[in-house]
Amino acid sequence: MTDSKYFTTTKKGEIFELKAELNSDKKEKKKEAVKKVIASMTVGKDVSALFPDVVNCMQTDNLELKKLVYLYLMNYAKSQPDMAIMAVNTFVKDCEDPNPLIRALAVRTMGCIRVDKITEYLCEPLRKCLKDEDPYVRKTAAVCVAKLHDINAQLVEDQGFLDTLKDLISDSNPMVVANAVAALSEIAESHPSSNLLDLNPQSINKLLTALNECTEWGQIFILDCLANYTPKDDREAQSICERVTPRLSHANSAVVLSAVKVLMKFMEMLSKDLDYYGTLLKKLAPPLVTLLSAEPELQYVALRNINLIVQKRPEILKHEMKVFFVKYNDPIYVKLEKLDIMIRLASQANIAQVLAELKEYATEVDVDFVRKAVRAIGRCAIKVEQSAERCVSTLLDLIQTKVNYVVQEAIVVIKDIFRKYPNKYESVIATLCENLDSLDEPEARAAMIWIVGEYAERIDNADELLESFLEGFHDESTQVQLQLLTAIVKLFLKKPTETQELVQQVLSLATQDSDNPDLRDRGYIYWRLLSTDPVAAKEVVLAEKPLISEETDLIEPTLLDELICYIGTLASVYHKPPSAFVEGSRGVVHKSLPPRTGSSESAESPEAAPSAGQAAEQPAVIPAQGDLLGDLLNLDLGPPVSGPPLAASSVQMGAVDLLGGGLDSLMGGGGGFAAPGPAVPASMGAPLGSGLGDLFDLTGGVGTLSGSYVAPKSVWLPAMKAKGLEISGTFSRQVGSISMDLVLTNKALQVMSDFAIQFNRNSFGLAPAAPLQVHAPLAPNQSVEISLPLNTVGSVMKMDPLNNLQVAVKNNIDVFYFSTLYPLHILFVEDGKMERQMFLATWKDIPNENEAQFQIKDCSLSADAVSSKLQGSNIFTIAKRNVEGQDMLYQSLKLTNGIWVLAELRIQPSNPTFTLSLKCRAPEVSQHVYQAYDTILKN
Repeated sequence: MTDSKYFTTTKKGEIFELKAELNSDKKEKKKEAVKKVIASMTVGKDVSALFPDVVNCMQTDNLELKKLVYLYLMNYAKSQPDMAIMAVNTFVKDCEDPNPLIRALAVRTMGCIRVDKITEYLCEPLRKCLKDEDPYVRKTAAVCVAKLHDINAQLVEDQGFLDTLKDLISDSNPMVVANAVAALSEIAESHPSSNLLDLNPQSINKLLTALNECTEWGQIFILDCLANYTPKDDREAQSICERVTPRLSHANSAVVLSAVKVLMKFMEMLSKDLDYYGTLLKKLAPPLVTLLSAEPELQYVALRNINLIVQKRPEILKHEMKVFFVKYNDPIYVKLEKLDIMIRLASQANIAQVLAELKEYATEVDVDFVRKAVRAIGRCAIKVEQSAERCVSTLLDLIQTKVNYVVQEAIVVIKDIFRKYPNKYESVIATLCENLDSLDEPEARAAMIWIVGEYAERIDNADELLESFLEGFHDESTQVQLQLLTAIVKLFLKKPTETQELVQQVLSLATQDSDNPDLRDRGYIYWRLLSTDPVAAKEVVLAEKPLISEETDLIEPTLLDELICYIGTLASVYHKPPSAFVEGSRGVVHKSLPPRTGSSESAESPEAAPSAGQAAEQPAVIPAQGDLLGDLLNLDLGPPVSGPPLAASSVQMGAVDLLGGGLDSLMGGGGGFAAPGPAVPASMGAPLGSGLGDLFDLTGGVGTLSGSYVAPKSVWLPAMKAKGLEISGTFSRQVGSISMDLVLTNKALQVMSDFAIQFNRNSFGLAPAAPLQVHAPLAPNQSVEISLPLNTVGSVMKMDPLNNLQVAVKNNIDVFYFSTLYPLHILFVEDGKMERQMFLATWKDIPNENEAQFQIKDCSLSADAVSSKLQGSNIFTIAKRNVEGQDMLYQSLKLTNGIWVLAELRIQPSNPTFTLSLKCRAPEVSQHVYQAYDTILKN
């Protein structure tokens, strides 16, 4: 007889009848009744009224009945917490049952009852089960700790369960180890600051031993834990890799991907010259290829992960091109992903094969796939120069098919090929012009218009072609309108006599008849350029264009490194870090790959430490705090502070004149046009009228009033890492105010706007005192200088090194992160001169172990010159003595957070090496104060 009978309702199934059956003396009847109760509960009926009767059935030796009762308990304990306490005694008894299955069942159920009142009663039974002699009970108890921690974290910490969990990592049974690791990882994820999984070589060794013997899910927990460990050197990294490699041949794809993640991460630390590095690359290819023989959904996940791996290390799969060829029965999502990887792996060696495949795909029936295949041919041309000729002839063959969407895609990619290889393939323009009438998609129309405008001098009827687009100007999309405006202006500059009417027509359409601000602005700029200085217009509009790069869709390197640490998780499928899609992620920790071998120089000695003056090698930074990105996106990007009224009014005057001048003066460049009003100076980054300091700051922060030393600007964020935005800068202090002097340079091909800046928490609470104000959008190849005022009232968190500042800058393209080291002397305040008596008393009061001695070499200044130079940077000389022919300067300085530093500087007239002794209650700042001395005295 099957269990379906319990779900059939008769009059007998009423609550009171069930109650009677539950209290029956016959064991069989009881069991039947509990099954009926569970059946009713499963279909959504409320049987909570039977709580006391069901709980009475707990006192039984029958394991099946016990399981059913526990199932009921888990479901209703939350709604009946007072009743649930009745069951506690049974749990305590069951945790001491001779049968380990019952003990484990009791612990498992205890963890699932999420009722605060009960949790404290469960601590004792749980403590016993964590030390149980049966590994099955111990492994169940380990998971129970994580569940309990989720309900009441404080209780778990007070009861010492976390330490017991840590001890279980050294357990003799591999399954217990795996569950302990899983529980600790789970707890650590919700409390990123707690250093629970304090991994060291010994514990790693235990995990690797357990790895070979536990179940597949246990292996995944252990591998994920290994991936969070940073080996101390390349030898340790290699030995871990050797022991993880066998997992690559596991049948479970999740185990394989977790092993790949560990290996990809630790390979960063291996030198490429090692034989083992080559062997490892060879071993990684077969398991990845095997994943592609699974069902389509798994294939897709594998392909998304392979996409990341190929971007990081294309050499792993460079010989495996064939497995990415598309099969006829692949679903579209797999096809598109395979195509993407094919292009990433395309090289001179395999390009013939790839092109033959792509040409085949372009004749398929699936429109999306065909489009992507045609794009892919263009991307191959741009990536592999030797193949460009073949790609172009392939594209021309496809245009001859006259299939509408194929023609349109081909024209879009040919435009990019022209950009990459100027003056090479322009002979095909005639063929393209024949297909002009068939174009109906904005992107294809815009591409065609660009080609006609760019090569107008080679096309006899260019004006007619562009005029044909003008007829429906207002029905075109913005992209096409903007392109058409630029193309006609280019045409006018190349053939001014024939196209005067055409340019007047398009300018009036763009400025007077359009309500799109982008289009109007561009129209006015061209209009003004053409009317005031046609030669300048020619230089601007017909300027040499930068070649486009090969891979425009690569993931940004720091993000790629982070995603490699998430291989085998949802982040690797979305290609986004978890913080971007996990809602309410409590402090998602940003992961990054370990530094490459040989790159970590010892900065122990003062010589090796970069002095504040030189640009220290900037560490690539991923913010350590999960809230940084959130804060940045919530920035209050209010309207910019208005510029000086003078500038604003003269710009308006210009605009009025521009319209008044009419189009008559367009050709002659004659009167009627006012020159554009003076631009708002770029250094207006600080709000106007913020003290007299700004008034005299005409030199852009080089020669400052208080004479504090300002280091030359260095590049903090290279354009390669920030999609074309380059940021260089320095820090300065004048008359008590600190500023960050920045130069933003746009090296991309698109306009940048909507800038904002945010600092991560740092040692001295540095934070922007005003929004980052870039008054006009930043055009390509343009720079802007900004002085950003800073204050020291931000959040404080000790950084390593102490003067490390992590910065996030946002613009309309993306959010970028970098870190820089600020010189400590910008924090030396103006009231840092201590009274002489106070100095003596404080010097004696600070313990001797806080004293640090440094040598300042190659400095040939006299004592007075040293004193006045340091005073410019707020290091004050309190007394000067001459002892046995050497000058002793006693100095004090005070940091913005109130820390005093006392100094004794010993100068021998003939010796270029000075001795500096520093005493401070916070000795960790001494090294940085010494660097400030060194920098100021040598510049």
